[in-house]
Amino acid sequence: MEGAARAGFVARGVIYLLVGALALRIAFPGGGNQQADRGGAISEVASRPFGAVLLWLLGAALVGMALWRLSEALFGQAGPDGHKPAKRAAAAGRFLFYSFVAYSVLAFAAGDSGSGSSDQQTRDVTALALKLPAGQWVVGLGGLAVGVAGLWIAGRALLRKFRKRLNMSGASRAVRRAVDFVGMFGGAARGAVFATAGGFAVAAAVRHAPGESKGMDDTLRSFASTPVGPWLLVLIAVGLLAFGVFSWANARYRKV
Repeated sequence: MEGAARAGFVARGVIYLLVGALALRIAFPGGGNQQADRGGAISEVASRPFGAVLLWLLGAALVGMALWRLSEALFGQAGPDGHKPAKRAAAAGRFLFYSFVAYSVLAFAAGDSGSGSSDQQTRDVTALALKLPAGQWVVGLGGLAVGVAGLWIAGRALLRKFRKRLNMSGASRAVRRAVDFVGMFGGAARGAVFATAGGFAVAAAVRHAPGESKGMDDTLRSFASTPVGPWLLVLIAVGLLAFGVFSWANARYRKV
């Protein structure tokens, strides 16, 4: 499980580095039309030499991450409070999330290009949910949950809560400072993306308009539409790159 977890963090880092690079590319005119989301990252890997082999390795590593999260849900996390029901429930949720991510990567590697971008998938799911009884409440509460989760992710990153999950006793002071920086900056950027996406989902529920809901790509592009122009997107993109590096630090120093 330790090896699976560390491989999973490496894979997560690769995906966030690619998404951050794609977001940085689309921040300015002429940056290309590639999706700045997981699908875009997978396509970027596939376009490289030995891309199919790399995708299989990436998918296998993400399966390892999912299995590690499942083991945390079943047996508890590392640390004195790792057996609390709330932490085990959170691990179960992460198991489902990484299972889906691993499936999407492996399906692409097997030749299934998927059902579209994250934006279209988000709009389709929102439209389907809005047709349900009390659908506006379902979408609204779901968006609120995603938004709150984003703020929680950003807040914990800025407070450096990740420190207690890392074993850096053998690391130099410079390395510890670097990990602190990428953890705070990267976590805050990641949380901002989640919080913004949650806000769009709430807007879709209030207006009963599925088109208001946005996936990662459209959420990232929305940062370029602010009064400061593309620079906020550049900041978020660099933050996602930092989170990718932080994921690699977790591969080395995470308590498993």
